[in-house]
Amino acid sequence: MAAAGGSYGGYMMNWFEGHTTRFKTLVNHAGVFNLEAMYGSTEELWFVEWDLGGAYWANRTDYEKWSPHRFASQFKTPMLVIHGEQDFRVPYTEGLQAYTALRRQGVASRLLVFPDEGHWISRPQNQLKWWTEVQGWLGKYLNPPTP
Repeated sequence: MAAAGGSYGGYMMNWFEGHTTRFKTLVNHAGVFNLEAMYGSTEELWFVEWDLGGAYWANRTDYEKWSPHRFASQFKTPMLVIHGEQDFRVPYTEGLQAYTALRRQGVASRLLVFPDEGHWISRPQNQLKWWTEVQGWLGKYLNPPTP
């Protein structure tokens, strides 16, 4: 079984990564990894201020409790990390941080960055690449080996 998500779902993939090993693989598209870094770089502060009750200096407890980066030492599940370099909602550095945490711990991972895309992948040739990569990643971890 695998799990995949984008935006808030991508955040959940980072959360799953540090909290469960029930999945054979994860696909993280545009997911938040470090809530404090996200707060200082997003163009959309409403979500983090609403969800976390203000800035990180005003509500340390929730930022520490809910930020996936604080659980990186527990990462074990292979993950495909996808991000658009022009994503201003969840800056692509969130994907880079997740990927770095995975790689430095020897967790199988792949980073796919689209330099000409934002929060969602909208160009047809990039969508084709996105689907090809996701299907290939899932096939690698979910399909049984051929005898």
